[in-house]
Amino acid sequence: MGLDARDWDEDGYRNSILKEREIQTRTVFRAIFAPSQNPNPDAIVVASSAGTLASYSLSSWISQLQKGFGNAMSQKSLLGLPVAEPNCFLQGHDGPAYDVKFYGDGEESLLLSTLTAYLFLNIPIIGTAFLLLCNFRGGASSVVVDDCGDDGRIRGWRWKDITQSEVPIPLQGHHVEPVLDLVNPQHKGPWGALSPIPENNAIAVNAQWGSVFAAAGDSCAYCWDLERSMIKMVFKGHSDYLHCIIARNSSNQDHNWFRGWNCTNMGQKNNIDYRAKRDCKSGKCIQVIDPKKDKMPEESFSCVCCLALDASESWLAYGRGRSLSIWNLPACEHVTRVSTHASFQDMVFDDNQILAVGAEPLLSRFDINGTILSQIQCASPSAFSVSLHPLGVTAVAGYGGVVDVISQFGSHLCSFRCR
Repeated sequence: MGLDARDWDEDGYRNSILKEREIQTRTVFRAIFAPSQNPNPDAIVVASSAGTLASYSLSSWISQLQKGFGNAMSQKSLLGLPVAEPNCFLQGHDGPAYDVKFYGDGEESLLLSTLTAYLFLNIPIIGTAFLLLCNFRGGASSVVVDDCGDDGRIRGWRWKDITQSEVPIPLQGHHVEPVLDLVNPQHKGPWGALSPIPENNAIAVNAQWGSVFAAAGDSCAYCWDLERSMIKMVFKGHSDYLHCIIARNSSNQDHNWFRGWNCTNMGQKNNIDYRAKRDCKSGKCIQVIDPKKDKMPEESFSCVCCLALDASESWLAYGRGRSLSIWNLPACEHVTRVSTHASFQDMVFDDNQILAVGAEPLLSRFDINGTILSQIQCASPSAFSVSLHPLGVTAVAGYGGVVDVISQFGSHLCSFRCR
């Protein structure tokens, strides 16, 4: 039977193919659980390579699923996974969005986001991981969603404004104005020329001190005052790209601590910068922990790309290439190092154990000695994010725009592709 080609829409057909390819290659670089009055995990917020922030309801999605994870995994490609529709949607940045954090608790929280060139290229870039272990005291603040990205901006929206918006999903994107918009400073070169705005690769929140810390591509870490939207302090001294950052929020120590990891593939050694209380004001390094205790072979393009700190803030884990290293911070001693088949890309502590993901479709659990306790198959062939809910539910996200939600017992609650 012949078809009438007179109404053929060539442009529409071409755009549909491009959009489908974009969805197939989309990557979720961060997926976190949203704050809620419900003690059970209710919503997940994702930051993707399309520069978008979207929220997905777990309860409604699980109830609508007609096929289990096993059926989805039997498909030969990620296209076999069901596509979830978001509850709310924001176009956060002009480039990819690589990190997202909540500032505060409850409906008044602030959502923060950032962008980074590392995730846009989707290849490991030589760089630095930055760990802030700062013991600050301050008052409670409302929660805001923050994100950062390739444009060198940190933007924040009130979570309540996002979730309570009555704008239809197809019209969402720029419907909520950010209440926070911070831009990294440019550096002056010869004859007054300005450098490009350095991208933000990761952010960390310290609500007690009213601050957001950003790891930037100009080898600096910036401490932003959210109330005044000004830079409080610039931490310098690293020789290369800052890749990740963690802030210490508790007050169970007598002094403020500040540590950073620096790593390149140019033959330079990793080092930990240690700063005492007075140096949180000056940002100067006064002591370097000897990294030779963490002996490992040099790897091409290896970098410290992820950090994790336990609840007691006594144990630090980091991934460099295919190696996982664990340090005891009070003793400043390297405890163990283990090697795996794939590079680490994110990790988080679960009590005295470590959940880690990387360039393989697995969620791995290690004990403090580096022994693998379990490995759970995931849908994404390469995972960039692992987040843990207080009840033990885990969210894993990565290439293909795929999110896996795993129960505290190790079973899959659901797996879906983000729209």
